[in-house]
Amino acid sequence: MNTTDAKRVLETALICAQQPLAVRDMGVLFNGALTADTLKLLLEDLQNDWSGRGVELVRVATGWRFQSRPDMREFLDRLHPEKPPRYTRATLETLAIIAYRQPVTRGDMEDIRGVTINSLLLKQLEDRGWVEVIGHRETVGRPGLYATTRQFLDDLGVQSLDQLPAMDNAAGQATMLEQIEFGLAGPPASNDTLALEAAGHASGDGDTETPLPNETEAALAAASPAEPADFDSLQEAPASSRASPDPHA
Repeated sequence: MNTTDAKRVLETALICAQQPLAVRDMGVLFNGALTADTLKLLLEDLQNDWSGRGVELVRVATGWRFQSRPDMREFLDRLHPEKPPRYTRATLETLAIIAYRQPVTRGDMEDIRGVTINSLLLKQLEDRGWVEVIGHRETVGRPGLYATTRQFLDDLGVQSLDQLPAMDNAAGQATMLEQIEFGLAGPPASNDTLALEAAGHASGDGDTETPLPNETEAALAAASPAEPADFDSLQEAPASSRASPDPHA
C-alpha cells in the first residue's frame, strides 16, 4: 500500500469515527504493517492536506479526530438555532479550580471560592464525565480527591492541561473561563443542569451556593452574590502538577 492509499484509509476511518482514534487503534486498519511513527507522519501529512479548510484534524487527549474550526461555529449554529446550555460562573470556576489545582477536595474548592459548593454541582460535572474522584485524602473523613478526565480534555479540544490558557492576570483568567465555557457548550442539558438552574432562579442570583457558615451576620443579611474566586491563588500550584492529562498516571 502506498502513502496515498494509506492516507485515504486513515482519512475515511477518522471521518467515520464517533470518538477520537488512538494511534494503536489506527494500526489495526493496516494489520500492524505500519509502525506508530509512520502513522504519526501520515497524520501530520493529513493535517497539512486539510489546512485552510473549514474542518481540521487535531490531536486530543484520547487520540485524533476531525472537527470544525472555531471560526465556523457561528455559521454551523444557524443549522441548530437552539441555545446550548450556559454554565453558571460557579460551575465554571469550580471546574477551573479542579483543572488547575488537581487533585483537590471539596473543602479545598470551598476555601478558594469562599462559598459552600452545592453537591449537585459536583455531581453534574461527574455525570458529564469531566471530573472524577481518583482517591481520598488521608485526613478526618477521608474526603474525595477530584481531578479532571480525558473526556474533559477531548471536549475542550486540547491534548493536555498545559494547553489551557495561563491565568497570570485578569485577562488570562477571563480567557480561561471563556475557553472552558466555549469548549463545553455542546452537550445537552441533563436533569442535574435543570435542577441547578431551577435552584438558581429560586434564589434570584443564578447561583446555588451559599456563604460559608463562618460568614458574618452582616454578610448574610446583605444576601449579595458570592465574590469571584481568587484565581491568583491557583497559580501557586507548580506547573508540573498540571502537566499530565491523566491524573491516574
